[in-house]
Amino acid sequence: MKQESVSQSTPPASPPPSPPPELSAHRPQDDGHPPALWIFGYGSLVWRPDFAYSDSRVGFVRGYSRRFWQGDTFHRGSDKMPGRVVTLLEDREGCTWGVAYEVQGDQVSEALKYLNIREAVLGGYDTKEVTFYPQDTPDQPLKALAYVATPQNPGYLGPAPEEAIATQILACRGSSGHNLEYLLRLADFMQLCGPQAQDEHLAAIVDAVGTMLPCFCPTEQALALV
Repeated sequence: MKQESVSQSTPPASPPPSPPPELSAHRPQDDGHPPALWIFGYGSLVWRPDFAYSDSRVGFVRGYSRRFWQGDTFHRGSDKMPGRVVTLLEDREGCTWGVAYEVQGDQVSEALKYLNIREAVLGGYDTKEVTFYPQDTPDQPLKALAYVATPQNPGYLGPAPEEAIATQILACRGSSGHNLEYLLRLADFMQLCGPQAQDEHLAAIVDAVGTMLPCFCPTEQALALV
C-alpha cells in the first residue's frame, strides 16, 4: 500500500509550529526523563505516522467529530480534482477515535518538522491542543497536539452529502495513492477499535462507496484501487 510520504519535490518547509507551552514538556525535565510530546492522529496518521516515536496508544478525544471536509490536492488528489480527507469539527457531543504518539528528546523537533510539511504546508492544517483519553486507561487523560483544518484555509471544502463525498473520493488520486485507500484504511482502523468506536459520518460514506463502486468501475479496476 502507498505511504503518506512527502516527495523530494515538495516546497521548502516553513519553521515547524511550536507546541503550546503546556504541551512542550509532558514530563518534567528534572526527573531523569527527556522532554516529551503527545501527537494525536485521527486520519492517515493512525496507520502511517512516518516519524519516530517512543510510545503509541489507541484512544479518543471528546468534543470533536471527524468530517471529510478538507480538500487535498497533494496526497489524495490534485489541483484539478481535490480529494477529500478528514478534519475535526468542534462538537459538544462528539467523540473521535485515533492514535496518540509520544515523541521524546530529538524525536520532538524531527516529528514537528516532518508534520509541518505533511500537515501544514501541504495539507493546510493548524495545530490545536486536545485532551486524549487512552482506550486502556481513560481515567488518565493526556494533553496532545492535533492538526486541524479550519474553514479559514484555502483547501477547506466544507460539508456535502455523503453520496457527493463518496463520488469525489472514488474519482480522486494523489501522490500517496487513491482517495479510496485513505477511506478504507480509516474504516479498517475503526473496526479494530471495537464496537464502542462509532463514526456515523465515516460509516455513511463507506456505505455510499459500496453502493456506487460496482457502477463506477469494473470489479478488477475497483480492486486495483486498494
